[in-house]
Amino acid sequence: MDTAEDLAREADEEFDENSDFVTFDMAGERYAFPMQRVQEIIRMPAVVKVPLGPPSLEGLANLRGRVLPVVSLRTCCTMEQTEHDETTRVIVVDGGVPLGFVVDRVSSVISIDPQQVEPAESVQSTVNSDVLVGVIKSGEGEMTTVLDVDRLIGSQFTRLASQKAGGRDNSAVARVSEESDADADLDDTLELVSFAVEGQEYALPIDQVQEIVQAPESVSHVPNAGSRVLGVIDLRGRLLPVVSMRRVFGLPVTPLEPQNRIVVVSIDGGVVGVVMDTVREVLRVPHQLVAPLPSVVAGEGRKTEVESVCRLEDGKRLVSVLSVNRMFDSPEVRNEIADYRQEDERDMVDERSDAADDGRGDEELFVVFRLDDEEYAVDVDAVQEIIRVPESLIRVPKSYDFVEGLVNLRGTVLPVVDLRTRLGLPRTERDERQRIVVLIIGGVRTGFIVDSVAEVARVGRNVLEPAPELSAEQARVVSRVANLPEQQRMLLLVQVDQLLAAGQADQVTELCVTVPDEVLVGV
Repeated sequence: MDTAEDLAREADEEFDENSDFVTFDMAGERYAFPMQRVQEIIRMPAVVKVPLGPPSLEGLANLRGRVLPVVSLRTCCTMEQTEHDETTRVIVVDGGVPLGFVVDRVSSVISIDPQQVEPAESVQSTVNSDVLVGVIKSGEGEMTTVLDVDRLIGSQFTRLASQKAGGRDNSAVARVSEESDADADLDDTLELVSFAVEGQEYALPIDQVQEIVQAPESVSHVPNAGSRVLGVIDLRGRLLPVVSMRRVFGLPVTPLEPQNRIVVVSIDGGVVGVVMDTVREVLRVPHQLVAPLPSVVAGEGRKTEVESVCRLEDGKRLVSVLSVNRMFDSPEVRNEIADYRQEDERDMVDERSDAADDGRGDEELFVVFRLDDEEYAVDVDAVQEIIRVPESLIRVPKSYDFVEGLVNLRGTVLPVVDLRTRLGLPRTERDERQRIVVLIIGGVRTGFIVDSVAEVARVGRNVLEPAPELSAEQARVVSRVANLPEQQRMLLLVQVDQLLAAGQADQVTELCVTVPDEVLVGV
């Protein structure tokens, strides 16, 4: 906690450096921001509401092609809310990223003498002194309270404050690492992606995994190719050789199914997709629970692919940690992958040029749906199907509030989640426009009720940008935005694998396993 001396010194430094201030009114009192922190002042724009954000967030606005978080300064200062009117303005400040504070009215720009300043702690104000720098006194007895931009941001948006202090990495893996910083010291944990093959659990270090995609119905085979590579798939306009983990382990290869996942890893000379039976979860394992593979079982051949073993749940759950380098250590395997890629590129080039590929190239395909008046989107590859909401669902007692129930989808149990409730939005009455978007999360089909499905949109990668990370959960679930100012639209891109946390996904999986078959009869 800062002392009075600290506050006074901070105020002196602030005012010595900044003699110009933008003043504005809120709730009948006058406040100010240092002029050098103000980028511009705009009228209240149209905003897109963002779920799971802090209470002060009014939404995201488009500011000449930039995504601008817009924040209620009244809420930040615990003042009563009021309706916006013609005098309402948004002061855009530099907070590491542009951030707009909504104020009642902008007054003027003033220049002051440092002698006019008193420490904020020495005066009474309706605003908590933690976010004040000082108070400017005029000759007429009026007072203008100067607010600390950085403290305001830090009090509401700790993630923005940390980005300003330490920079920003927008990759998916970096976000996972940033989240784990809040829970544990990364220096003392090993981050893994776990998966299953023939009922056994394995894992890869998360820094060796580029991405995880759903396995397609089939892969393209090349004549006379070796035995280790299943084939090749098109991954957003590039050819990806695909290897079966079952074949690597010497197990029988089974047909591709919806729960299969392809883990994309890097090796010398390119990337390779490895088909897993299913991907389970992201693990953060303390190093003391990780032990090297015992020398008695480490030897030549397949066993060398396992470099360590994690002992979880008091030793009842053992996870074998694999090494990508060891998996593809054989020159024969590397040559086979390289030959396969070259052979496939030669054989498929005419077909790819004639068949107007899937049109992705520099674009991505999304299924767009609506909740309230906002548009959300998920990658089209993550969507299994879209179905109508049935008249009745099987209710499940003692489950999460957002679990609506179960439906019989062609003989299989489909858990259904109310996406509004999951994202902190109010429930609504069922209507004919609502649909269930069926996704696969953790190897389990899960349905999400949305207000309506709008379209399949083709979006250029040049308009995709990271969503402002305004809260931990929002940053996980809404990872990117598609800013389309020409269409006056902004799509909130949902990270499918983050819709359910690990514990929530486990309970949904348990629902599918434990419900008796006879319960589904007639539904």
